[in-house]
Amino acid sequence: MEILSCSVNFVKSGIRVSFPPFNFLQFVLIFLAFITKSTSIHRDFSEVPYSRYCNDVVRESPFTETQLLRDNFLRLDKAVYSLGNENPQFNFNPVSSQVASFSTREAYETKSKGIVKVNAVLNLVGAGIIDYFSGNTPRRRLRLVKFRPPRWEPRTNVGAGFRLFGFWDSNSGKLCMVGSGSVSTLTPVNVVFKLDYPNSSVLDTSLINGTLQSITPSGSATYFKPISILGVSRMGYNYTYINKEINNDGFSIYDDLENTSLSLPDARTAYRRGICSVITWGLRFELDYNTYDCKNVSCSFITVGDETFPRFLSIKVVDCLEDGKVRYILQFSNSTYGRGMSFYPLTSLVAEGVWNKKKNRLELVACQLFDKMSARDCSIRLAFSLPSNLSLQNRSSIIGRMWSTKRKNLGHVSIYSPANLHSRIKGASYEYSQHKKITNLCSKTLDSNTQGKKETYPDENSPNLRFDMLVKNKKGQMAYGYASPFYIGDRFYSSFSMIEGNHSSINKYINISYVMSFTTRGEFEFGGKIPGSKMVEISAEGVYNTKNGVICMIGCKHMPYEKFQKKRSLDCELLININYSKRGSVHGSIKSTRTRPDPLYFEPVKFGSSSITTVQARESIWRMDLEITMVVISNTLACIFIAFQLFHVKKNPEFLPETSIIMLTVLTLAHMIPLLLNFEAIFIKNRKQNVFLGTDQWLEVNEVLVRVITMVAFLLQSRLLQLTWCSRNGNENNNNKDKNLWEFDRKVLYVTFPLYIFAFFAHLLQLHASKSMTFWGELESYFGIVLDTFLIPQIVFNLFCDTCNMVLAPSFYIGSTVVRLLPHVYDIYRSHSSLWFYDKIYANPGMDFYSTIWDVVVCFGGTFCVLVIYVQQRFGGRSVLPKRFRESFMYQKVAVTTQEG
Repeated sequence: MEILSCSVNFVKSGIRVSFPPFNFLQFVLIFLAFITKSTSIHRDFSEVPYSRYCNDVVRESPFTETQLLRDNFLRLDKAVYSLGNENPQFNFNPVSSQVASFSTREAYETKSKGIVKVNAVLNLVGAGIIDYFSGNTPRRRLRLVKFRPPRWEPRTNVGAGFRLFGFWDSNSGKLCMVGSGSVSTLTPVNVVFKLDYPNSSVLDTSLINGTLQSITPSGSATYFKPISILGVSRMGYNYTYINKEINNDGFSIYDDLENTSLSLPDARTAYRRGICSVITWGLRFELDYNTYDCKNVSCSFITVGDETFPRFLSIKVVDCLEDGKVRYILQFSNSTYGRGMSFYPLTSLVAEGVWNKKKNRLELVACQLFDKMSARDCSIRLAFSLPSNLSLQNRSSIIGRMWSTKRKNLGHVSIYSPANLHSRIKGASYEYSQHKKITNLCSKTLDSNTQGKKETYPDENSPNLRFDMLVKNKKGQMAYGYASPFYIGDRFYSSFSMIEGNHSSINKYINISYVMSFTTRGEFEFGGKIPGSKMVEISAEGVYNTKNGVICMIGCKHMPYEKFQKKRSLDCELLININYSKRGSVHGSIKSTRTRPDPLYFEPVKFGSSSITTVQARESIWRMDLEITMVVISNTLACIFIAFQLFHVKKNPEFLPETSIIMLTVLTLAHMIPLLLNFEAIFIKNRKQNVFLGTDQWLEVNEVLVRVITMVAFLLQSRLLQLTWCSRNGNENNNNKDKNLWEFDRKVLYVTFPLYIFAFFAHLLQLHASKSMTFWGELESYFGIVLDTFLIPQIVFNLFCDTCNMVLAPSFYIGSTVVRLLPHVYDIYRSHSSLWFYDKIYANPGMDFYSTIWDVVVCFGGTFCVLVIYVQQRFGGRSVLPKRFRESFMYQKVAVTTQEG
């Protein structure tokens, strides 16, 4: 086809424009596909007759061009759906998130009074949608097509979307719609959707039920069982229950149950500043049951099923008005699934309420969504307040109570937001209550190691008081988490607002409280066996001595809930020490003050910081600049020393043949491999250093310099190799001598090659154990090791050649050796002076033979090789050997001549 090989051109006003043929054809195909898809959707949409499926619900009526406002009109947000159950209200999935949303796109008046023409979209999102619409049969009589799997990982949650049109009767609240949609790449599905959506609602009538049905016969390819949808009305809602309860003074029993509550800045402000910014979507509370009440009445909802005591309550916002009125869905659970977008109707309440300005509390009236035994119950009351005083054992920033006006259903239940929640209400203060206990247990620790110490430690304004930590017990079991101040003095701690001080605090002792949280990877012994992926949370308060960097605190461990447990519990017999060292690292311990027979006793655990401080970050940036500069200077010096050798052989060309070809080849390859890898890095950029600098302009400039200088060193080294090679092959007068020199180099290869092979495999074995580098990275690292020992081939060559000529210029072999030893000397210095204990960015022992032992070996080995070369070039190649070994080299075969004839 000629059209595929030509471009499309047009001329306008003398200007010739050319479009690439592939882009043009691609545009045409996409346009045709869009037109075809749009046409097919419109055809499927119009093929569904409304009167056939919906006239018995809401009669079809001609509509006018008068369009209605669509704000919250016939809308469902974060509703749930149930797949094909006979009793859908009792069979919604409590674990998976099956979310439905219904929104009106267009609404028109009709010629029939109270009838509205509606165009809308229905979306279903959740796992199992494709399998459900596929009919649960292997192929559903569809043709089996083999396909190549996608290169990307498919999404776990997929959705179904439907375009619908129909009519809504505002008098009866009946809505019936027809339309079509598709799931993934399946054939479009024609559906009918029926919904009961009243024109107005109150708390106990705000629940919306609907059904999505297939209009194709059972057994067909697009048939599916009915899907039930459940949501909360967003239109015409009236807050009647809460107003009536307030008028009846129904929340007066809460007046004397809690501490003084904080007020909101302005309850009539926008959503983000009102009560919904505090008690908001996804917030999870802990429930604490009163033991006395639970003896006389049931402390569980009938709808919870087998869960006798639900442990958690999570909030899902339905509405939040400017006058402080709210609507929530309250989800009860014994696990974390209640925090998702979905909710489980049998363990949920729908609630309405208002922020009471006078009492500074949120008051709620709640109804059960479903009840298996009786009619919907709206006797449940909740009240939330914001405590103005926090302490070690009471750190919840939101507390509340839940009770029932019918005491047969529910006793009084206390509600607590998670302890140590980072969102704080302005005006809250912290009360330190453990002064006496801290004095008895911490006096010696706080006053230790203060004599003669001149180091400075983080002050109360430093962000370094927060750190990530690694926790380890005596069995070697590990856990990972963080430690952060909660209050410092009377101020709430926020690492974003703290500025590091340049000097120690004026105050020697500072009251401080902490949050410590860590998650176990596997089983962890800590006052009992804690399974993997479980979080341990500790609240602590104590004193910080800014003069020696010691924090001593009393801690409370939040005990995990057990089945049928009614009250939450704390273990407040913990002693916690945190020590800031002059290296910038942090280490500490957590001990139990209980005795061994106590079931809550545990062996001490230790922890250390695994995060970098601001001081260490500055040091890392400075060190990075220093190391880049060192690389540039080292490569420049290498070029200079090679140039000195070239000048040396130019003045003394007779010395060139006695230079080891093996040594020069090793040096050339060692410069070539990094050069090739750096050239590849131009196209594949993977710079971890950007995390520290925030910009890579300085790195790019230095990378160019390093590559250019490495290229110069490679060219100079190649020139030296070429001159040596030619000097051996171009001298006809010394042909026999040159043959002996080639033989010597062959023996050098026999001696050194096994050493290099052994070093290479040992290097690979070490790196593969750490699994930290690619093959090319390993090769570059290996040739770095080879460069450290570049003089060994020349030493062996001198042994065979036994020359005392100054083949190598002192500036070359001494200077090149010094350049190779500098990184190892620097590594020894850095390992003993770096402030960051975990600092292994540039000289990682797992990525190279950089370690204290290897650094020392290389330094002594390089110095020894320089001394050997010096002795060989002054007294002879074999002068470094003992006399008896030296004589064994003197015995050579004597050529035998014979006369013919």
